Amino acid sequence: MEGGGGGGDEMMMTSGATGRIVPVFRSVLSRRALLRLAVALHSLLLWVFLLVGGGGWRRRRGDAGEGAEAGRAVRTRRRAAEEEDVRRRRALAEDVAMVEDADGEGARLWETFVVPGARRNALFCRVWAPAAAAAEMRGILVIIHGLNEHSGRYLHFAELLTSCGFGVYAMDWIGHGGSDGLHGYVPSLDYVVEDIDVLLGKIVLENPGVPCFLLGHSTGGAVVLKASLFPHIRAKLEGIILTSPALRVKPAHPIVGAVAPIFSLLAPKFQFKGANKRGIPVSRDPAALLAKYSDPLVYTGPIRVRTGHEILRISSYLLHNLKKVTVPFMVLHGTADRVTDPLASQDLYNEASSRHKDLRLYDGFLHDLLFEPERDEIATDIIDWMERMLALQTV
Repeated sequence: MEGGGGGGDEMMMTSGATGRIVPVFRSVLSRRALLRLAVALHSLLLWVFLLVGGGGWRRRRGDAGEGAEAGRAVRTRRRAAEEEDVRRRRALAEDVAMVEDADGEGARLWETFVVPGARRNALFCRVWAPAAAAAEMRGILVIIHGLNEHSGRYLHFAELLTSCGFGVYAMDWIGHGGSDGLHGYVPSLDYVVEDIDVLLGKIVLENPGVPCFLLGHSTGGAVVLKASLFPHIRAKLEGIILTSPALRVKPAHPIVGAVAPIFSLLAPKFQFKGANKRGIPVSRDPAALLAKYSDPLVYTGPIRVRTGHEILRISSYLLHNLKKVTVPFMVLHGTADRVTDPLASQDLYNEASSRHKDLRLYDGFLHDLLFEPERDEIATDIIDWMERMLALQTV
């Protein structure tokens, strides 16, 4: 992967949100892009005008029937291609290693499974557990990955957790990893919140009395924080952990805030071609970068309009509701993160109403904290925090 500087036309291929969306929308604001957008909107409005018969124009019934049939054929082909891609990705997800080496095979239990989501969409999930019985687990951590990545990337972290007596579940979002949906497309981040609720319900049912924690990375961190604001989800959790959360994502120009909701409705799956010119490093470990961007389950294509708008939307919501956060939380951020804003994590810590909260800022660290050279120290900090939260139960 090629590391880039901070130029205004850059597009990072990362699980994060901020740097990925803002440059994309800057490209929209170029004169050529605005002209293309104006032409597209003009054509769409003209098509709608003709469709409803404006100006006395009448479409012949036969022509209308042929147009409708052609439209159905196109939609059928697209749906078939998407389903085929889901089957391909699910097969790849099943092939992802669940143990780091053969010596650790008997040290833990693991499996993959598919659970119906809130909309009956198939969610691909993973679980790792200590070899001891589930009743002896100290707690369970549910991992929600970041934008464009998948749950299988967190194997090393999962093994560290199981070695300390914690069980681990991890879920691929809609449109990610082995789950249903167009790759890299998220019609609504609220769908991800609802799917988290479904998975948590299954976990609590299958592991009665075992304390649950929720961890989200980057955009996944924003989703986890929003989920914790719902009382029925909050009631299932002992606390949440946020690594490099995407809490402050702003459009490059005020007009984008006005246009994005409309454009995301008119062309939600539209991709900004040519936006992925160079990647901004998300880890100081070259091997981790290579592994990420050579992974066929990591989406590295141009961001889709609806997905970008959803990240802008959840960021705005969270910034207006930080004081409503009451769940115990730990937020971790690298000070050199060029994808999401460490100062937004500081704002969360300052404004949240949670009685138990912890902020860790790591000097010089980049975005993917659990894939930095110091990943084991980061994992230890997280485990220590969960152990302190568990200790409070006995006080």
